[in-house]
Amino acid sequence: MGFIRVTDSGGWKAFWRDPSGAQRSKTFHTKKEATQFLSQVQVSMSVGAYVSPHASRTLFGDHARLWMKSWNTERTTAARDSSIMRNHVLAQWETWQLGKIDHLSVQTWVSSLSEKRSRATVAECKRLMSGVMRSAVKNRLIGIDPTLGVRVPGRRVRDTDERIVTREDVRQRLVPVVQPTRYRTLVATAAFTGLRWGEAVGLCRDAVDLDGRIARVIRTVTEVAGQTEFKAFPKSRAGRRAVPLPDWLVDDLRKYMELYPPDGPQGLIFTNAVGGAIRRTLFRSRVWRPALVRAGLLGQVREVDGKFEAVWSNELGRTMVENFGRESEAVQHVARNQHGGLRFHDLRHSYGTWLADDGIVPNKLAKVMAHEDIATTMQLYVRRTEDHDAIRDLLDR
Repeated sequence: MGFIRVTDSGGWKAFWRDPSGAQRSKTFHTKKEATQFLSQVQVSMSVGAYVSPHASRTLFGDHARLWMKSWNTERTTAARDSSIMRNHVLAQWETWQLGKIDHLSVQTWVSSLSEKRSRATVAECKRLMSGVMRSAVKNRLIGIDPTLGVRVPGRRVRDTDERIVTREDVRQRLVPVVQPTRYRTLVATAAFTGLRWGEAVGLCRDAVDLDGRIARVIRTVTEVAGQTEFKAFPKSRAGRRAVPLPDWLVDDLRKYMELYPPDGPQGLIFTNAVGGAIRRTLFRSRVWRPALVRAGLLGQVREVDGKFEAVWSNELGRTMVENFGRESEAVQHVARNQHGGLRFHDLRHSYGTWLADDGIVPNKLAKVMAHEDIATTMQLYVRRTEDHDAIRDLLDR
């Protein structure tokens, strides 16, 4: 039981013992306020919902760091979440007391962040903040989670969202212009197997059966802070699978492995010039995006009066033009500055779309795409491409 005592200054102090047995107190202006507060404390302790009125003074940043130390996630996931927490969540809330954070403040922050960042980034920020606040509730630092009911604004469809490339464009336009040439088979393999980046660069000699025309996904390569790591298991349980190889790709792989034998300790098939695992960040800037420019799939480079004119669009959609003395300089400039463009991962999306449009049934498509939930396959890939001719035929009848 608690009690109330008048203070020397004329106020009223409520005393009680918390569930641990420690005596706590809080001062109020009137006896009525102290009495009401003490009653609330006694009720909350009786129902197991007691929260110390002083605990809410804990700073968000202090509790967030304790919560982050409890993570038990993959190295790549932890690195991504730590970056988002540091650059976005802690940048806003680090010095706030937990008890001072309310629903309106969080919703205002999320809405403001949505004007500058992608919906995916905003959703991750909200997820991490919710994790901290739920932990604070569980640890009796605050009574309610202020992130409950906070909504992330809907994603706006942009003209660059549909990033599907045709089979013909991949084989006839993109693959032939990939430089250095050793990476052409990597691009072709990723496009015509639907493998994720880490799965493609993690392919080893013992996982590829050229005679059986099958590639088995059993390992991946991850990259954190510029360092690659060989991981002896795929992204998920569904990720362990066998993928069929088209005949022409089998021939390409056979020739490629004759030129670049997979002799390293892991037997990696696709390596960099010194035999190590390929870094995704360097591949994107030095190989992938310049290849898109040369293929005519990103910006434009054209020869005008003995010089090379680079044409690209910035983030605001404004067309920019600059002249260069060498074609390679113009290509690199467009690759660095053109906004958007086909991602390497879009090869996987294109692969799923090709198979869906060719009539592969959803359960088989889900297996080859390594989806744990067939609903993901149904949502993303079943008949993605518009078939206007078929619709016209039906209407004409």
